[in-house]
Amino acid sequence: MKKILCFMSMILAVVFTGCGEKEEGGASKTKVYEYALVTDVGTIDDKSFNQGAWEGVQDYTKENNLPAKYYKPIEKSDEAYMTSIKLAIKGGAKVVVCPGFLFENPVWNLQQEYPDVKFIILDGAPHSGNYEYDIKDNTVAIFYSDQQAGFLAGYAAVKDGYKNLGFMGGIAVPPVVNFGYGYVQGADYAAKELGIDDVKIKYTYLGSFGPSPENMAKAAAWYNGETDVIFACAGGAGNSVMKAAETAGKAMIGVDVDQSSESESVVTSSMKNLRKSVYDVLKLYEKGEFPGGQLLVLGAESGNVGLPMETSKFTKFTKDDYDMIYDKLANDEIEIQTNKIPEVTELKLENVQVELVK
Repeated sequence: MKKILCFMSMILAVVFTGCGEKEEGGASKTKVYEYALVTDVGTIDDKSFNQGAWEGVQDYTKENNLPAKYYKPIEKSDEAYMTSIKLAIKGGAKVVVCPGFLFENPVWNLQQEYPDVKFIILDGAPHSGNYEYDIKDNTVAIFYSDQQAGFLAGYAAVKDGYKNLGFMGGIAVPPVVNFGYGYVQGADYAAKELGIDDVKIKYTYLGSFGPSPENMAKAAAWYNGETDVIFACAGGAGNSVMKAAETAGKAMIGVDVDQSSESESVVTSSMKNLRKSVYDVLKLYEKGEFPGGQLLVLGAESGNVGLPMETSKFTKFTKDDYDMIYDKLANDEIEIQTNKIPEVTELKLENVQVELVK
């Protein structure tokens, strides 16, 4: 009889061990993650787009003691992104944050399949592949004034004394193009204020967002020439530029988030306030004011682009200089040409010379 009782106790122990968390009264429950983020091709500690967005999720959920979880697709494909989003929804997600244009088609599909789930897509808007945006009431698409962020970086660089500049974009998608165009126009604006006309800018697209020996070699060749600072708007490929800058003892400008902790070569970063914008939308969701069906463009007027002046390594460009030019952007006093212009060489510039490297 003792053996039988012992055997029964072992069986019961196994059964209840697999039942999940216990609620009072003995019932079991599975943890629900109402807030979720799905990464694109990187991780949540990429010091770039995914991390900035995830920090916004964490800021809001930790402040309100709410559960959140991130999901990483197994590969770069629409199918993998949709699988991860569905996994998040199965895990209880009512809000899914999708950082990057790679989610445009997956969100277009799933916003219709899951009308009760809210989608926040950053730097992109849902479409079926024809780039005709179709934003349902359960989705908000957030873009940033990339041209303003780039403008500030180019302006600050020239004001700080740099005259031989470079721009290396990843792929010529609209956000990257606007970063680059803004950078060039900011440099031109500063050169006009300083009354100089000897500022030169080398400009190219690397063809990828990933780090590689080839990308590092391209940056090294520029640094070994006349170029003193390169604005790398290229995701992970920016790490290749960073290493080349370190080797050459030159400077580079980071992108999306403050990348100063990554390398001493980072003189400043052209930032989108991903963290703030995600936090703000989550707050609206909780208040029942989710801005569904809208395409939002966030810029200086709402504090969603800028330079991290506290960590920047400028020697001449001051906080007062920054505040002055920032106010002009915030008040829409400066017109910046965007990707509607086909080539950077077609921008209306007066005091800088741009060399397009293909």
